[in-house]
Amino acid sequence: MKAIFTTLCFFFMLSPSIFIPDHNPEEELMLSTQNLLRSMKLIDQAISAHFRGEGMAMARFYNPYTQERSEETGSVWMYSSAIEAVNAILHTLKSQREHGEDEFYKAHFAKYSDLLADLYENADYYLGTFTLTSYTQTEEWSVYGVNRGKAKGTAKVEGIENVYDDQMWLVRELLESYKVTGTPAYLEKAEYLTAYVLDGWDTSRNADGSERGGITWGPGYVTKHACSNGPMVSPLVWLHEIYMGKNDQITQRYIDPVDKKSRKTKKVSKSDYYLDFAKKVYHWQKKELLGEEGVYVDMMGSCTPGKPQTETINGTKYRVGITCTDPVGTPYTYNSGTMLSGAADLFRVTKDKKYLKDAKKLSDASFQYFATLGQTLPGHYTYGTEGFRNWFNGVLMRAFVEIEPEYENAADYVDSFQKNLDYGYEHFLYKGFLPTDLLTGWNADQAKNATEGMFNFTFAAEYAVLARYELDQSE
Repeated sequence: MKAIFTTLCFFFMLSPSIFIPDHNPEEELMLSTQNLLRSMKLIDQAISAHFRGEGMAMARFYNPYTQERSEETGSVWMYSSAIEAVNAILHTLKSQREHGEDEFYKAHFAKYSDLLADLYENADYYLGTFTLTSYTQTEEWSVYGVNRGKAKGTAKVEGIENVYDDQMWLVRELLESYKVTGTPAYLEKAEYLTAYVLDGWDTSRNADGSERGGITWGPGYVTKHACSNGPMVSPLVWLHEIYMGKNDQITQRYIDPVDKKSRKTKKVSKSDYYLDFAKKVYHWQKKELLGEEGVYVDMMGSCTPGKPQTETINGTKYRVGITCTDPVGTPYTYNSGTMLSGAADLFRVTKDKKYLKDAKKLSDASFQYFATLGQTLPGHYTYGTEGFRNWFNGVLMRAFVEIEPEYENAADYVDSFQKNLDYGYEHFLYKGFLPTDLLTGWNADQAKNATEGMFNFTFAAEYAVLARYELDQSE
């Protein structure tokens, strides 16, 4: 069987378009390899269809039937989905090599690592610079705006033009890129953006001296969202691991818990700082946003003040702390997914069983709440596809993969995604693209088959994550 596998791998490297026709079941290949091949086919087509010119401007939509790209350019969040997919492929290629099958690594790792570098370089079209007054300081920052600028470094980023969760998704991917390539610049940028995000943590004090906590959606907002807190937990744990056992220090900024006004600083260990912050963010979100159904709601509303304000203390201006009292909004798969990943990572590094208990409960609650058996197709679980839910669902799938080594029930939850992807691929793949709904397929009106770029990259990322998961299962 290994000889067949090696021969087929070599054949794929010579002629990928022949090796994977649209409806080839690839019965001779291990599931991991099949998943990786499908991932690479999907991402290659998506890159070709959605990116234009040397600056890699991303068309938000592409219709494989009409071959039309939209004039609308994707946001930085949408753009980062391409980075996510490339990272997932690189991780799987590296894992294959570690498992003794390095043909794919030799053939494709350099190609995708070069693509990764190009994506980061052209992400600079979303970069801009502004000065922000936060709870503890006034500082100039170069961060990623929601929308693409006309030239690198010229994007609008002030106020509501940037949001913290966009930076968080990029921090996550930068750290994934650092882990898989070892490129120091990725770690440096990740830490810079982490400093910006944590500058948004509400360090103001309650009457009892405790921190109010929570990160608003962006510096121009007052509501504190699940999506602007949960995504930061895992990256903070990873930073803790990177610096564990090292002497690197960082400046911690805080407000005096006694007088509740004085701004202070102290030098602390980077490793401890990042882990402590991971715990703070995790526990804030669990306390404030875990809903009655056992999954996470969208945000804290009913906030006072109702818009960002500043105050002057000892002659220096600072942002006013925010009190929110109303957890509201639709539960989305990604908000539970980031907290599930966070719990898995916190348990892995601390061995504190409260995180494992949380993760098991959240795994079961999320699957029960978000997945419905047989709603669309017998034997398959339906996940919502409205709005941006396909990408949201991918975050939850990744979390199920991450907790599975500690919770065997999650294997069934992971399998529901594998089955849906395979059904869509084997029944509806068209010119290297999958429909928005994997279980119902394309619209009969071909003009209505424009696909979100981030969904095309999501399906590629999911297949790559599942490829790596299957490799680990074979150990």
